[in-house]
Amino acid sequence: MSAKMDKLVEIMALLRDPERGCPWDVEQTFESIAPHTIEEAYEVADAVEGGDMTALKDELGDLLLQVVFHAQMAKEAGHFDFDGVVEAIRDKLVRRHPHVYGDAVVAGAAAQTRAWEDYKATERQDGAGKNDDDDDDAGGGVLTGVAGALPALSRALKLQKRAARVGFDWDQAAAVLAKIAEESAELEDVMAAGADPARLQEEIGDLLFTCVNLSRKLGIDPELALRQGNGKFERRFRRLEARLAAAGKSPAEASARELEAFWQQAKEDERRQG
Repeated sequence: MSAKMDKLVEIMALLRDPERGCPWDVEQTFESIAPHTIEEAYEVADAVEGGDMTALKDELGDLLLQVVFHAQMAKEAGHFDFDGVVEAIRDKLVRRHPHVYGDAVVAGAAAQTRAWEDYKATERQDGAGKNDDDDDDAGGGVLTGVAGALPALSRALKLQKRAARVGFDWDQAAAVLAKIAEESAELEDVMAAGADPARLQEEIGDLLFTCVNLSRKLGIDPELALRQGNGKFERRFRRLEARLAAAGKSPAEASARELEAFWQQAKEDERRQG
């Protein structure tokens, strides 16, 4: 496997060669490649969700290429190389698993999750993990290290988990549900008052943040829940389109009443089949 990995690194180095390489690869920067890295990570998640192992193999290869690409650019700039990336994660894994590589005892997966966060917090204080989930906040507080570049939904969950670890949390999920009702009422009030877009955005942000909190308290990953919701909407809307097409119409040609009727039929079709 080492020889195959070495070959991949060599290929990337050639692609980046100013004289013999690919013009597109040569002109890329960390900033231009980062969006592709994020996209590839989501495509890995999509393959996992679809249970498609062939696609997963391909997408993992694409994601690995992103790591090699970044490492090659870092090598050219004199920062680090691919071996340095491997050494860093190897050392981190050993350091954060003293129950495997040392004498520590962990009661189970949940305990290990808590211990992992403790190791990360200690590393942040010591500087050993300062680049792990780095953020612009250099204050060293509880929320330090929750990356600002994370998708908003994921970042909200991480922020809430951090706060909960020091006791800043709801006692029961029901209390969060009541908070959602409160935030929804506040949104209704500012809508009725004709508030400007900035105020509406603030209130919607509060409502969404609280919904993430409810998901966390119920042990539900909000990202997965929303992905499932997206999938459900897409399936039902395609059913709606199919019914409209059978009636000789497109969604744009249908009335609001027709769209609602076909939507309800699509939901009923899914319930009968599911």
